[in-house]
Amino acid sequence: MIPDVKNSSLRWIPACLIALTVALATGCDPADDAEANASNEADLSGAEYGLVIHGGAGTIVRDNMTEEMEEAFHAALAASLEAGNAVLEEGGSALDAVIAAVEVMEDDSLFNAGRGAVFTAEGTNELDAGIMDGATLNAGAVTGVREIRNPIQLARLVMDESPHVFMAGEGAEVFAEQFDLERVDPEWFYTERRWEALERAREDESFDLSWWEQEGRMLGTVGAVARDRDGNLAAATSTGGMTNKRFGRVGDVPVIGAGTYASNESCAVSTTGHGEYFIRNVVARDVCARMEYLGESVQEAADALILERLADQGANGGLVAIDRNGHIAMPMNTPGMYRGHFLAGGEPFTAIYSDEGDGSR
Repeated sequence: MIPDVKNSSLRWIPACLIALTVALATGCDPADDAEANASNEADLSGAEYGLVIHGGAGTIVRDNMTEEMEEAFHAALAASLEAGNAVLEEGGSALDAVIAAVEVMEDDSLFNAGRGAVFTAEGTNELDAGIMDGATLNAGAVTGVREIRNPIQLARLVMDESPHVFMAGEGAEVFAEQFDLERVDPEWFYTERRWEALERAREDESFDLSWWEQEGRMLGTVGAVARDRDGNLAAATSTGGMTNKRFGRVGDVPVIGAGTYASNESCAVSTTGHGEYFIRNVVARDVCARMEYLGESVQEAADALILERLADQGANGGLVAIDRNGHIAMPMNTPGMYRGHFLAGGEPFTAIYSDEGDGSR
């Protein structure tokens, strides 16, 4: 008897184990099935090249969003899309495109990444970033850096110029000194509204260790995924973390496979939301795994993680993804997610709230 994967408790098992369960029950080789599914999907026509971005899930509620603020967010997302698309349009790599898109958001104080990052309990800004190359599975990540203007650039250097994947804090910044990477005074990251958010969090603080579960602490992330003209995929994600965070907490963004993942065999993914759940569920990698082992589309795989598994666990968040054929997904289980895409032959699309659709052609 073949297990009912979609309707049984097996849906909680990572995709690779589901595939093995099915194989044992049917006598089939999951590798053969994956190859057949990949072959069938290769005939589907998506965008020749494209870029998808997010600026964080859990947006400002409509009642508190002024027209001026809404216009500012749309303009910021559009600027990010323009920067990344310019790279792809000229034949540049997916890696360069996601870097260009993320840098724009790191420099924009509207987002919780780079300038405008939230403050820790100690009143500092600690920045995380991760990047992955779908063609080679090379990856780079940094956490807890405080003086690097664009942490995503440092993550790229870790990937390209070191034998390592993950560097932290002072060590990562010592590594950065070997390269012509822009450093700034920590004051560069300061914004009044983020400082006020820290002060409110301090006032509301209790001695209950569940403090980190309060929704007000789950503030944004930025990310980008891309497919270039050569069919290569890349993903990049950057964040300032969580307001009033303690104990050296690290979220999902720099954890390769949780917040950031890319493989030319399936898709590229960047996530945003309650990081602890994204780490436990290895969300970014499992979207790709569901495509590779179960033959799901990028939309089906992304929905299964965000709208089913994480939603059932009470975790808030979303993700953006693009597959090897240029199809995209932008699911969220929150009222909104700052997001957008720019696909070959189309126009830039940006959205904030969940009822605004995905702008797919």
